[in-house]
Formats: sequence, C-alpha cells, structure tokens
Amino acid sequence: MSAQDTDGRAPEEAGRSAGDRVPQVRGRSAEGHVLDVRGQSDDRRALDVSGETAARPARDIAGPRPERHVLDNPALASLTGPHAHFAERRGRVLRYPVDVSPWLGLPDEPDADDWADLAALVGPGEEAPLAGFRGRAPDGWEVTFDIAGVQLVDNGIAAAPDAEAVRLGPEDVPEMLDLVERTRPGPFLPRTVELGTYLGIRRGGALVAMAGERLHPPGWTEISAVCTDPEFRGEGLAGRLVLAVAHGIRERGETPFLHTGAGNTNAIRLYEALGFRLRRTTRFLAARVPEHVPAGRQVGV
Repeated sequence: MSAQDTDGRAPEEAGRSAGDRVPQVRGRSAEGHVLDVRGQSDDRRALDVSGETAARPARDIAGPRPERHVLDNPALASLTGPHAHFAERRGRVLRYPVDVSPWLGLPDEPDADDWADLAALVGPGEEAPLAGFRGRAPDGWEVTFDIAGVQLVDNGIAAAPDAEAVRLGPEDVPEMLDLVERTRPGPFLPRTVELGTYLGIRRGGALVAMAGERLHPPGWTEISAVCTDPEFRGEGLAGRLVLAVAHGIRERGETPFLHTGAGNTNAIRLYEALGFRLRRTTRFLAARVPEHVPAGRQVGV
C-alpha cells in the first residue's frame, strides 16, 4: 500500500491550510498525530470513512458512565505510566518538560483546585494544551484552540521493518527540527526525540521523511511526527515509516495508535488502508491561563 493519500498527497500534507493554526507553545509546539491536528475542520463526514460512526461522548448519553479506557486520557496515562520519569507535577496535574512535549495530563473530571494547580504549573498568560479533554475550561480561561480529532488504533496493520529507515537520535535533532519547520506535522521540540524511537529516510544524505513515537500509555504507543519533505511526497515514504515504527512497537508487545484531525479525511483513509480503525472522537484544545487564579491544593509539587 502506498503512503500517499487518495488524492496523491502524503498524509502530513493533507489539510495544510489548517496546520498553521496548531498552537506554538513556548516557542515551537503544537502532528498530524496526537496531534496530527492539521486540516481539522470539524467535518463530521470524516468519521464515516470506515463505514462506522463514532459513538457520542458519554456526557451526551443517558445512563451509567462507561468504564474509562487508558486511551481516553492518553497524556495523563503516559505521565503516570511509562513516561512518569518525564512528569512535572503540581497536585493532580502533570506535564512534560516544555522542551519535550507541550501536552499536559489533567484528571478526567478536574475541579477548581486542579485548574488552579494547572495555572500555577503553566504560568499566567501562557497556553495550556490539553490532549483529549472533553470538558469546558473555567470562566476566565480563553480557549485559543479547539479542534475536533479522531483516535485510531491498530486493527491488523501490516507492520514491518524498512530497509531504508535509519534510527534518529539527539545528533539528528537539528535536521529533524528543520524538516518539521518545513512540513508542520505538529508538536516536535528539541527533546521530543527522547520520548521513543524515531525513524527517518535519507536521500543524498539529507533527512527527507520521518516518523516516531510520542505518548506512551501502558500497553500502547502513539505514532507521531509523520512528515515528508515536499520534494519527496508521493513516494510512499510516510506509510513505510508508519509501518516500520509500528513494527518496533509490536516487537515490545504493545499496540500502536495515532491521532489526526476529524476533517483530515485523506490521512484518515490512508491510515485505515494501512490497517488502523477509528476508536473514538477526541479534541485538541488549548486554553490561556488567566492572570489571576486562586491557589490550588499544591500537593505533590
């Protein structure tokens, strides 16, 4: 299967016009996966590309609240699980270091103290990106970014190593940041490479495509930072790297998953063709911390 979208564009190119709206938190934040938030207008038709429609959020359905899944709050599950060594904590709120990832982990049902701790952790006037948060920000918090997204999980993908893919490390970060700047896949910061395995493809010695691992809830690993230099799109590089990264995840006994914008129909079709299936709808939200917020619990600072 080619890594091109059905219209001939690589997944990281689809919906480029919306990609520039991804929030740049503390200099360079914001992928097409958790956070692939490119091209994500709230297009409900994007949820029908597999012939199934995602269920409505639990708050819209009468009856008992369904049991929470580890992927329902993937940032918090990562920071309290395999990525706990990265966690910066205040009360029940956790985040990655700002040069690793912009995403924060908030409790499923945050109270006023949690929002106060979040404000103290992030700082007045700063943006707080919240992956998968389905609630509402408190009064006084300016929502700066709110995009509908989808979460897709491995449903029998043909994961396999790629002979041309090379492991990328800290020494490759300048090239990786340059590729991200030119392709805008989403959040990739100077230390993001520390979150997991990143693979790239070089042509003439230059890095022209990459993909890697980001969020890491127990038993699962997110594929992210999928991007290809515009001059090399249409060769299937993105799909090959997704399958190669997925192979490494499977080798550890874990399951690959990823995110993209709900309106990014081309990328969704590609990922489903590779063997991913829609699991749930989600949101990519950022809110600006007010200048004055009451102090929170301050437990576990």
